[in-house]
Amino acid sequence: MSKNSSRSQQLEAFDRLLTIMDELREKCPWDRKQTIESLRHLTIEETFELSDAILDEDLEEVKKELGDILLHIVFYAKIGAEKEAFDIATVIDGLCDKLIRRHPHIYGDTEANDDEAVKQNWEKIKLKEKGNKSVLGGVPRSLPALIKAMRIQEKARGVGFDWEEKTQVWEKVEEEMQEFKEEFDAAAPGQIDKEKATGEFGDLLFSLINYARFVDINPEEALEKTNRKFIHRFQYLENAAKEAGKSLGDMTLNEMDVYWNEAKEQ
Repeated sequence: MSKNSSRSQQLEAFDRLLTIMDELREKCPWDRKQTIESLRHLTIEETFELSDAILDEDLEEVKKELGDILLHIVFYAKIGAEKEAFDIATVIDGLCDKLIRRHPHIYGDTEANDDEAVKQNWEKIKLKEKGNKSVLGGVPRSLPALIKAMRIQEKARGVGFDWEEKTQVWEKVEEEMQEFKEEFDAAAPGQIDKEKATGEFGDLLFSLINYARFVDINPEEALEKTNRKFIHRFQYLENAAKEAGKSLGDMTLNEMDVYWNEAKEQ
């Protein structure tokens, strides 16, 4: 049985949310106190909670987290209206106008026969709209470094600055690996130049992210899956050791490896 609502039900639900937001802003001491600045860190937290739900493939939780984020959007718009800067209608209308402008293959006479052409058109239009002096000007400075690297590479590709074949990208990975190894050879005696080694390691990571993009792997998702896999196995190790009456601090690495290998079979 479908859980989808009719358009009239959707509009009624949104109207109900706006009414509740008005009431909370007027009557609730906590909601009255909030500012755009005070909500910021809460919005970031809610976004990560949505990300967790998506990775867990928990659609019920995704629904709840989307509700929390929608509340924040409505909250920001309410504060904007109080400042006479914007309201939820101007936010939505602005978004609709932008979507129409950036999809000329739907609402205009531009052709785009695949998703790559759509992305290239999007970046070119976005560059003209924002008036950025650089293609990379629209990448948020506060993005986590791994995600920022992905966006930088995607934006460069949007204007044609990219490798042609994945073999070329892999050759770059091998080149950066060799340069890092030469700068930071674990078998070599003496101290390393940490600043140089850090730079070469960054180059290596950037090239690996680039290769992942070429073979349609999201490196952020890949790393997070590995993080979760490690957490699962390590917690198995902790629990197994506890059930055996042992403390991890008192166990040898070989003893821990026994439980670790068991965890890999779970």
